[in-house]
Amino acid sequence: MEAKEIVRQLQGKAANLALRMPISWVNILAGAPITVDGRTLDTRTQWFLQLLARSGRKPMHMLGVAQARAEFDLFQPVMSGRPATVGEIVDRTIAGPAGRLRVRIYRPAGSVARLLPTILYLHGGGWVIGSLEAYDLPCRFFCARTGCAVVAVDYRLAPEHKFPAALDDAVAAFHWLATDWEALGIDPDRIVVAGDSAGGTLAAVVAQQVRGEPRAPCLQWLVYPATDLGGETPSHASCGEGFLLTRADMDWFRSLYLGDPTEIADPRVSPLRAPDLAGLPPALIFTAGFDPLRDEGRAYAERLAAAGVKTVHREFDSLIHGFVGMRGALQAAARAMDDMVAGLRHELARLGR
Repeated sequence: MEAKEIVRQLQGKAANLALRMPISWVNILAGAPITVDGRTLDTRTQWFLQLLARSGRKPMHMLGVAQARAEFDLFQPVMSGRPATVGEIVDRTIAGPAGRLRVRIYRPAGSVARLLPTILYLHGGGWVIGSLEAYDLPCRFFCARTGCAVVAVDYRLAPEHKFPAALDDAVAAFHWLATDWEALGIDPDRIVVAGDSAGGTLAAVVAQQVRGEPRAPCLQWLVYPATDLGGETPSHASCGEGFLLTRADMDWFRSLYLGDPTEIADPRVSPLRAPDLAGLPPALIFTAGFDPLRDEGRAYAERLAAAGVKTVHREFDSLIHGFVGMRGALQAAARAMDDMVAGLRHELARLGR
């Protein structure tokens, strides 16, 4: 293991220990509460952000692609908690639009169902970073707590593969599940298309792209998705600095993902800009209060509801972007993930499946 990797892991473990201090200590160390747009930041999250600032960590957009990927893949597992128990994990490849596409299949332990409900999960990372390895622990958690199989997709990343490569891979993965469901042991009528951040964007667009097909998702599960890459909502200004994901980071991701700025207007890039959202599957949309993407996530929920789509929107108003990877370090993140899982289980039950 390289020295830099050892240092990063030690930093992550030290952060975990610091974040598990008694809350009375954290309240003193974190200082006065931070309030933005009528929301108050979770105290442990505030302390976490202070620890990051003191560590000398460079902003994501200043790291360069290779280093940003490496640091994300190292830090995410340290923050994600202990591995949840699942029954089986299988890595395999499927046919993709540009060659073989890697997927990882998680099956819950002790399931007696012949055909499992399945979450097609698309990871976050601004279409530039993120991997199956970085998201292994969240996917284990979702599998264990929902009773669903989880299929994580290693879609192509920018800048090597610009838009629409990631989307093409995501659609191909959905079509594979919808076609080969019997051999895979999954229920074709209970496929949930899901993702966080950039993965939430892809999941929303997959739902739009396969609308009207014989096999369509039963639900879309979107966690702090980017729905309009124009980045002009008020939360981009009020939460664009100091809360992990910054406005500069979003500009950097967008510049690497898109071949031309005019593509921002394409609904496959900015699903909020689709002219018609009617006929889409029911949606669970979760946003964070201290997140530049907060307002566009809420706006997408509102537009879906206005189009007659059954939509539930929940804002975790004290949290920051990226909390899906922070279950092991932030109690508020752990509670939020428990709530999201409960919401998914409820909606699957409500659909009578």
